Amino acid sequence: MDIALLRTFLEVVKRRHFGEAAETLCITQSAVSARIKLLESQLGQQLFVRQRKDIQLTPAGNRLLRHADTIVRGWERARQDIALEPAFSSSLALGSPLDLWQILLRERLPHIHRMLPATALQIETHPSETLVGRLTSHLLDFALMFEPPMMPGLEMEQILEIPLVLVASREGLSVGEAMASDYILVDWGSAFALRHAELFAEMPVPSLKVNAGVLALDLLNGMGGSAYLSQRMVQPQLDQGSLFLVKEAPVISRFAFVVYSPGNQRLDILQQVLQALRGMD
Repeated sequence: MDIALLRTFLEVVKRRHFGEAAETLCITQSAVSARIKLLESQLGQQLFVRQRKDIQLTPAGNRLLRHADTIVRGWERARQDIALEPAFSSSLALGSPLDLWQILLRERLPHIHRMLPATALQIETHPSETLVGRLTSHLLDFALMFEPPMMPGLEMEQILEIPLVLVASREGLSVGEAMASDYILVDWGSAFALRHAELFAEMPVPSLKVNAGVLALDLLNGMGGSAYLSQRMVQPQLDQGSLFLVKEAPVISRFAFVVYSPGNQRLDILQQVLQALRGMD
């Protein structure tokens, strides 16, 4: 199957419009239609239906969607490995949630890049569920996660303890005052949620919840309030005096894990990256 057909299919799914897909792909609309018809002919299934100027996937199209992205990205990964520039002897694809990029990778990536000058690095940020799928499809060599899955074919290793501290945009607040109003509850995972519930069983229901620490930090910088965040993440604001530690608040620790396939041929490079990340302790 021509990879270009799947790329066209994915672009039509994304745009829900043949003309807009054609503009993005820099081809004519008739070429997009021809590619979709050819793909449907090869699969023996109709992939799209038009409904009041809107394009919807058929059940067969939805089934193809589950595989098309993996196939296209897998091809891109294979092509990248095969077509490495002479200056590179290997490649390494790693992923993490946005928060672990902020806490871990952003700080250490320049060091990793210098440490592995002959390795072409590919960095991705995704939710944990997506990272797992990309690991099992061999589109990533390893991923960083807070709560790795227990599943066959993947191994995990704890690499770092990450203390989460309660910070506020006003100085001198007690724990009760910090959590009484304008408190932003961050989803740091189920282990954090359980510990948070134990410590603050009587606190009012927060008016604002977010699924990433970086979002909470942006909100604190923009409108004030308080939140549990990684100390590494907020240290610049603490140093500048724009955020303040709530001194009597308990610290809640989270742990970062690396997840990888034990059969990965790049485990020697992975161990060097892990050594650099552990150097943050």
